[in-house]
Amino acid sequence: MSDPTTVRRRKRSVSSPGAAPWLLLAPFLAVFAFTFVLPIIVAVGNSFTRVTRLGVFGEEGVITEFAWFANYAQALENGNFIASIGRMLLFGVVQVTVMITLSTVLALLLESASARWPGVFRAIYFLPYGIPGVVATILWSFLYVPGLSPIIDVAAWVGWDVDFLGAGSVLWSIANIVTWTYAGYNMLIIVAQLKAIPGEVYEAARVDGAGPLRMAFAIQLPLIRPALVLTVVFSIIGTLQLFAEPQVLATVAPSIDSEYTPNLSAYTTAFAYNDYNVAAAQAVLIALVAFALSFTFLRLTNRSSS
Repeated sequence: MSDPTTVRRRKRSVSSPGAAPWLLLAPFLAVFAFTFVLPIIVAVGNSFTRVTRLGVFGEEGVITEFAWFANYAQALENGNFIASIGRMLLFGVVQVTVMITLSTVLALLLESASARWPGVFRAIYFLPYGIPGVVATILWSFLYVPGLSPIIDVAAWVGWDVDFLGAGSVLWSIANIVTWTYAGYNMLIIVAQLKAIPGEVYEAARVDGAGPLRMAFAIQLPLIRPALVLTVVFSIIGTLQLFAEPQVLATVAPSIDSEYTPNLSAYTTAFAYNDYNVAAAQAVLIALVAFALSFTFLRLTNRSSS
């Protein structure tokens, strides 16, 4: 007859996994901490400090002191930075709406019963996402620059004066690049949600005489709501992080200045003006705005669903 204490120890050793899961997670947690958590902590810390260099070139030493909210005040006093945030809010309202609508329509068409070769078209629509943003912007710039663009040449033949890089149109030229790049990515997220809908739901709808349009509006769109919310939140965050497209397009578009987007403004403050502390404050403000917009959108969608 076995000892009860020994039996309890065996049960405890079997039921408790011990340190094995943490050992398996350790590489990921280490990379996550050093590439995500630590940079955030450093950025927040730098945003509350001020570095003063003594001497003409700082040869007499450097003094680092706690600056409270002085860096944030200086960032908010920068009219170009505030204007860039407003510009991206306008960009997001238009571009995100168009892109999510296009992604949803493409997903519904590819998952319809009459769709032919859906796998081929899914791959074609997703292909632009595999092209880096810098390369995509260079490719599209050939269609935007006068003298190189066949679109501008054709428009000139019919008497239209098209300027894709003008002050009033370059923002929407960037929106076109972003939509072209990410519409297929968001489409795949929506397609994955559509595939999770049970087939019995479709069969019941067909028995009730529902056509494709009624099935889309009464069944598919309500059931893919989580995917739509997810894609919108990702797009809101990505809008405020816009950087590569305007930076590359600025070489051919004089209307794009060095602080055209919030990320460009922070980049310019850090590497052109060598004010890394104010740039850190700008980065924190961008993150706070993205969090506030995402949180507000989630609250509104949850309230409307309830």
